[in-house]
Amino acid sequence: MNRSSLAVYMTHPLGVYEDVVSAIGHTPLIRLNKVTSDLNGSEIWVKLERCSPGGSIKDRIGLAMILEAEEKGWIQPGGTIIEATSGNTGIGLAMVAAQRGYSCVFTMPDKMAKEKIDLLLALGARVEVCPTAVEKDDPRSYYMVAERLSKEIEGSWYPDQYSNQSNPKAHILSTGPEIWQQTQGELTHFVATMGTGGTITGCGKSLKSHAEEHGKAVPQIIGVDAQGSILKEWFDHGTLGEPHTYKVEGFGEDFIPTATDFSVIDEIRMVDDEDCFRMTRRLARQEGLFCGGSCGGALKIALDIAAEHDEKGIKAKIIVILPDAGNPYLGKVYNDDWLRENGFDVDGWEW
Repeated sequence: MNRSSLAVYMTHPLGVYEDVVSAIGHTPLIRLNKVTSDLNGSEIWVKLERCSPGGSIKDRIGLAMILEAEEKGWIQPGGTIIEATSGNTGIGLAMVAAQRGYSCVFTMPDKMAKEKIDLLLALGARVEVCPTAVEKDDPRSYYMVAERLSKEIEGSWYPDQYSNQSNPKAHILSTGPEIWQQTQGELTHFVATMGTGGTITGCGKSLKSHAEEHGKAVPQIIGVDAQGSILKEWFDHGTLGEPHTYKVEGFGEDFIPTATDFSVIDEIRMVDDEDCFRMTRRLARQEGLFCGGSCGGALKIALDIAAEHDEKGIKAKIIVILPDAGNPYLGKVYNDDWLRENGFDVDGWEW
């Protein structure tokens, strides 16, 4: 994938598009007001990736990976795309594949929301649901099943978002420059949840490069990890901790993805399931932003950073990626009965 080919799909006038993939990117940056009402000077702005046509930031990498595969001959017309996904990358790939004439087979862990599976099926994909609570190299894991299917299905291509360098490159070429332009380079922190690491790696590289090029203060790049994941321990200590299951979807890992460049990241902070779900619901109630559970985790860390800077009398301007929409989580994050059944005191949450 080269700069010019991706630019063709992410440069367009006044919201008029030749096809659905041309509408990917250029998502709005929105200032939070009510959620941040207790702050004294610091600002939090959110990049609303649910506004992409597939409903998440993963539309960007779905397009970028397919463009590179076409340019390098890794996939042929009518071929099959096979990928391990928690849902959003699959949706992004399936959307682009439908427009460009490819078939799709996706493997997913069984903890993922049924709505994501239904959406993939609606886009014409085949979905193989695999057990969550197994090691990555277990033949039943969704990673290994995808790898096996890629060898069994003739004419298939396995992008492997966890190692594919078009993943961070999509954000170097689109998301990062968009944020720089939208903020005019005025930001102190960039906050994003971490899974494959493509978003934080690509945006971090782009924002730091732009700052250095324009002689501005280099923003701090802050990753957000899920309690139960191993990414923070790897970053802090260089050791692989013992992962355990958690309810929030879309970030955290039980292995180290090679798409992540940890040298770009300044700090990783951790959130638990309740942090994520409570703040996600607060976003909807107070700001009218209907987003996925990982968004609440990123917001929790942004609020912590803002409060810390306010205490020191330092104004922070924090940009937060909200990766996806709330629709796939109506049966979980936005369902009080599901929250209660899973041990969350939703009745005690304050909005």
